[in-house]
Amino acid sequence: MIFIKKVNILQLLLLALVFNACNQKNKSIEKTAKTTEEPIQDALKKGPKLSDTYTMATHQAIAHFCNKNWPNNSLNGSVLVAKNGHIIYEKYQGIANYSTKQPMDSTTALHIASVSKVMTATAVLQLIGANKISLDQKVNSILKNFPYPEITIQTLLNHRSGMRNYAYFTEKKGVWDRHKILRNTDIVTIMATKAIALEFKTNTRFSYCNTNYAVLALIIEKITGLSYSQAMTNLIFKPLKMHNTYVFDYDRDKDVAVPSYRGNFSKVNLDYLDAIYGDKNIYSTPRDLLKFDQGRNAAVYLDPKLLQQAFIGYSNEHRGKNNYGLGIRMINWPTGQNFYFHNGWWHGNTSSYITLPKEAVTIVALSNKMTRKTYKVRNLAVLFGAYPFQLEDNAKEE
Repeated sequence: MIFIKKVNILQLLLLALVFNACNQKNKSIEKTAKTTEEPIQDALKKGPKLSDTYTMATHQAIAHFCNKNWPNNSLNGSVLVAKNGHIIYEKYQGIANYSTKQPMDSTTALHIASVSKVMTATAVLQLIGANKISLDQKVNSILKNFPYPEITIQTLLNHRSGMRNYAYFTEKKGVWDRHKILRNTDIVTIMATKAIALEFKTNTRFSYCNTNYAVLALIIEKITGLSYSQAMTNLIFKPLKMHNTYVFDYDRDKDVAVPSYRGNFSKVNLDYLDAIYGDKNIYSTPRDLLKFDQGRNAAVYLDPKLLQQAFIGYSNEHRGKNNYGLGIRMINWPTGQNFYFHNGWWHGNTSSYITLPKEAVTIVALSNKMTRKTYKVRNLAVLFGAYPFQLEDNAKEE
C-alpha cells in the first residue's frame, strides 16, 4: 500500500508539472499576441463617424452595383463595405446549405479559401514581432526535415521560395495515394523523400504557390507548440472577437461545415487535399473579416514596421503593376496609387478581401456557389479614392 501511495504521489507531481508547462506555454502565446483587453478594444474602435448624407449616397451606389452584378437576387453569399469601421452596406442572400435550406445571414461562416493566407501571414508577423522567429530565418532551422536549405520565412510569405504546388506533385504516380487524406506534415515528408525538385532557384522570381503557406502553418505550430487552429484562435480570432471564424478540421467538420456548390447548385465533394490548412481552410464572415482588418491595421495589434513591410512589393524583376507583399496582393500604379487585396477560390467557394488603409475602407465579398463576380467588388474602390476601376466595368477579372 505504501508503494502504491508513493506512485500516486509521483503521478500527481508529474501531472502538476505537465499542467504548469502547458499553462506557461499558453501564457507565452497570449503574451506573443500582445493582445491585452485594453489595446484590442482600441484596435476595434471605430473611426470618425460618417455623415448621414455620405452614408446614404455611398450605400445607394453600392446597392446599385450589387443589383447590377447579382440581378434578380442571384447573390449566394455576402457583401460588406465599411469605412472607419462603420458598416455602410452589407447584404446576406441565398442558401448556405441547399439540403437543409439554411439561409445566409451575418453569422454564416463560409470558406474564405486563399484569403486565409492573409491571416496566416499576420500570425507569422506577430511571431516575428515577438522575436520568436525572424524574416530571414532559414526554414530548415525550424523544421528539421525541410529539404531546401536556402528557403527563408520571407520567401515563403512572398511566394519566392521556388517550391512546387503540392496539388500538382502529389498527383504524380508513386508520390501519394490519393485515396488517403493529405496532411501538412505529409507535404514536407514527400518533398524530403521523393526528390521533389524546386521549380526555380529560391528568391529569383515570384510564383504563387499554396505549398508556401502550408509550410508556414507548420512553422506556426512548431514555434507556438499548439495546433494551427488553436494558435490562430489565440493570436487572432479570440483577441479580435471573431466569434464566427474557425479553422476547418477535416475529421471534425467535414459533415457540418457549410458546403460549396457549382453554379447549378450541385454539391462539390471534398477530396484528399481538403485537410491542408494555412493556405486555405479558414471559415469566416464579413463582419469578422472587418474586425480582422481593423485589428491588423492597428499599431497596437501588429508592429507598424512589420505591417509596412507587408505592404511592400517584393517581385520587381520585371516592370509591372501587379505585385505581392507578405501575405497580400497589390496593384502599384505609376501614379503612386496602391491597391491591396487578396482573392480566394476553392471548390465552389470564391472570396475577395480588400483593404484600403489610406482611406480606412474594408470591402469583403464571399460566396459558396461558384462565381467570379465575387472578385468584381474591387470596382467599389472608386467610391473611396482615385482607383482606375469602373463601377460599370464588365472586363474579365484577374
